Amino acid sequence: MAITFDSPLTTVLGAATPAQRKKFEDGLGLRTVGDLLNHFPRRYLETGSLTRVGDLRIGQLLCVVGEIDDCQTHRYTDRRTGRPAYRVEAVLRTGGPKLKMTFFAKHQGAAAWHAGRVAVGNRGVFLGKADRFRDQWQLTNPQLSIFGMSDADQEDSAVQEVMEFGALYPIYPLTKGLQTWDVARAVKFARSVVEDVPEILPAEVRDEHDVLGIDDAYAWVHRPEQREQVGRAHHRFRFEEALVTQLVLGRRRRAIRARAATIRDGGDGALLGAFDERLPYTLTAGQATVGREIEHDLAQGHPMNRLLQGEVGSGKTLVALRAMLRVVDSGGQAALLAPTEVLAQQHHRSIITLLGELADGGTLFGAGAGTRVELLTGSMTKTQRTAPLSRIATGDAGIVIGTHALLQDQVSFLDLGLVVVDEQHRFGVEQRAALTDKAAAPPHLL
Repeated sequence: MAITFDSPLTTVLGAATPAQRKKFEDGLGLRTVGDLLNHFPRRYLETGSLTRVGDLRIGQLLCVVGEIDDCQTHRYTDRRTGRPAYRVEAVLRTGGPKLKMTFFAKHQGAAAWHAGRVAVGNRGVFLGKADRFRDQWQLTNPQLSIFGMSDADQEDSAVQEVMEFGALYPIYPLTKGLQTWDVARAVKFARSVVEDVPEILPAEVRDEHDVLGIDDAYAWVHRPEQREQVGRAHHRFRFEEALVTQLVLGRRRRAIRARAATIRDGGDGALLGAFDERLPYTLTAGQATVGREIEHDLAQGHPMNRLLQGEVGSGKTLVALRAMLRVVDSGGQAALLAPTEVLAQQHHRSIITLLGELADGGTLFGAGAGTRVELLTGSMTKTQRTAPLSRIATGDAGIVIGTHALLQDQVSFLDLGLVVVDEQHRFGVEQRAALTDKAAAPPHLL
């Protein structure tokens, strides 16, 4: 049976124990061969330090082959719990400076397990970070793989496997109970047996943008010979991710443009014109440009889907309000959805202040070209909601500001033409859809 990217991860784990397989799947979240091959190293260790540790630096990552020269187990009292605890101290001989390793255990059994792994005479591969303490070199946070001393062929094979990585040794993201060479071994086997690695980038695209082929990219990211290869491999995968993202977004934009929306061309522009006249200042160049782009989109027969971005104080609320007024001039309604009640109340006060008497449309105090501005929040009582809900449903309220309360089933609009979402990242897709679905035709979205 052919092994592909979609094959279960267990098909390439070989001699891994059930416990190790569980750590791959549950600890690292890897389910398929493709998941494993896309589990990239987080950094690389120069294996020139594999057998030479003569020029140590504090903080230097080390991967060394060595032999345990001394091992002592010490019992002490844990200051936090007052209970006995254990410290296993081992000294690693590498051919250069000796490295001290320390393992802590809460129970005697765990201490014995550590001591058995680092018993005097045991040889293996050791990973860790160099440090200095009391004039002695330390190997901190050590990871180790002990060779079977009674089987010279097995030992030589294990050493050879580490050596085969060449100039750079991959350090993978791990979970408790897995070592980086466990992942490296599984990746190595997967790369040797997997068939039909999917190449989604056409040759002409790769040539035009100087992007690696997929086979070389996986080879260079998992087993590079030099740093430049790592960079080229990362460039390939980042390019692919960016291209796929843009293609998906492009298809979504095309799907949106295929939907019919009510044209909001502003009608006679009486309300927006009256608002602009009462502004005590002129629009900035940026506000005017963005306003024209939004007005152009609102006048199209497909829904607008715009993101308005700007610094604090740049006038985003003003731009959004002018868009809402244009929709009201077109005979529709606009809703502003805010993530919190505090923000909703702030928007309501700000918009009421900006509109002045124009916010009292339909009342004795309002201007001829005004509209009602309603606030709807979750803390309002049923009695407090009754009148606003009625004015929203009849269309008397042209602008509605609210929180998640706007998403409730009892809220209905006569003709919802524009939805403005403040801090849109704080709302899920389904939440935004719950509001836009209240429109008879797909509304414009800002």
